[in-house]
Amino acid sequence: MTTSSHIKMFRQLKAKPVKLNKFLKHNKRKKRSCGRELKKCIRCGRTGGHINKYGMHICRQCFREVAMSIGFKKYS
Repeated sequence: MTTSSHIKMFRQLKAKPVKLNKFLKHNKRKKRSCGRELKKCIRCGRTGGHINKYGMHICRQCFREVAMSIGFKKYS
């Protein structure tokens, strides 16, 4: 389904709250107990490129921005 069809569908379901609740019940995201989706960046919320070492819990893009202020040195 395209985004526009989802918007149309929600617009139609808002008028029918019982059907909307049933739709949301069967189509909501599954609760996860492990995996990539649980590890999110503290600063921006990204799930990809997550740095977990030293308990930092930030993505690689945010790490590049704050690395010098944290105390890491760039060797090149």
